[in-house]
Amino acid sequence: MLVLTGLVSCSIDMPKTEQTSYETLTVRKSDITLPAKFSAKMKGQHDVTIIPQVSGQLMQKCVTEGQQVRKGDVLFKIDSRNAELELEAAEANLLAAQANESSARMEWESNKNLFAKNIVSRYMLDNAENNYKQAKAAVSQAQATVNRARVNLGFCTITAPVSGVIGGVSVHEGDQVSPATQLTVLSGNEKMTAQFSINESLVEEQVSLGLSKADVEKYLAELPDATFVMKNGTEYPHKGRVTSLTGVVDATTGTLACKATFPNPDGHLFSGIQGTVVLPFDEKDVMVIPQVAVVRLQDRRLVFVVQPDSTASAVVITTEDTGNGKDVIVTSGLNVGDRIVTVGANNVQDGQRVLF
Repeated sequence: MLVLTGLVSCSIDMPKTEQTSYETLTVRKSDITLPAKFSAKMKGQHDVTIIPQVSGQLMQKCVTEGQQVRKGDVLFKIDSRNAELELEAAEANLLAAQANESSARMEWESNKNLFAKNIVSRYMLDNAENNYKQAKAAVSQAQATVNRARVNLGFCTITAPVSGVIGGVSVHEGDQVSPATQLTVLSGNEKMTAQFSINESLVEEQVSLGLSKADVEKYLAELPDATFVMKNGTEYPHKGRVTSLTGVVDATTGTLACKATFPNPDGHLFSGIQGTVVLPFDEKDVMVIPQVAVVRLQDRRLVFVVQPDSTASAVVITTEDTGNGKDVIVTSGLNVGDRIVTVGANNVQDGQRVLF
């Protein structure tokens, strides 16, 4: 009694349980745009292998590796002396054939007049006509030879068939080249194609086997713009469009091959560049919560639901990543209207009373 009286008289305070205030959130359903990411490799829309059409000595190499060229720019020059001589000979043969044709025509016309006066026979007239026809055919053949010689002379100067970037050049001035020699590869990079694979589940509701070409084209037209992100994380400034989607699913990977086309006005994209194609897909009527509300415990993900008596109760949930680094989609474990702890959830214990 004396001890109790002393304690009361000294007014000693007993320890009390403190309540901590946390931020909370009421779970609702909403729409969200998710960035779907796909590993991709760039390729020029018009990659052209440059091969000479004639044989000869390479006289001039007008480009270097990695050089940007425009359509029509001169790339290589092959010794054209033989081609020039062949053209001169063909033009001379054409002049001779034209002269023969003129003589044959005059003889035929003369025989027509003489035949009308019964001076020459039908045989002589027909023979003159046949000679004229043969002379005309000879002119056509000589003209074709001239045209072929001009084409071969033109082949001695190799120009860029498309605008783009020069790849590796394995030949040197003075080398003998032929139609079996690959001079370089010209990557036509005015437009670039990103090749990637898309998961079947992303498009199974919209695209399936048996759809017509018009249906697929309509689906592609309705897809959002694509973004290309370099390996270093830099986002390419120009948006692209998905332009191709195969109608056959790869049985091994469960994916469909896709192509997205990107404009390349500044020539910053090259064939072989690897990166990520990002396509935003809309998810309708889903439960989205902040990542800070999710507590990771080994292989489980927990959230703390605030009960009516203000105590926190741990609930196991399953989630999907939104790709934005801030939120997750809850696929099971929560109900609309549940109040959950957000900021500070890692410090909450099951059964703890929380303020909000």
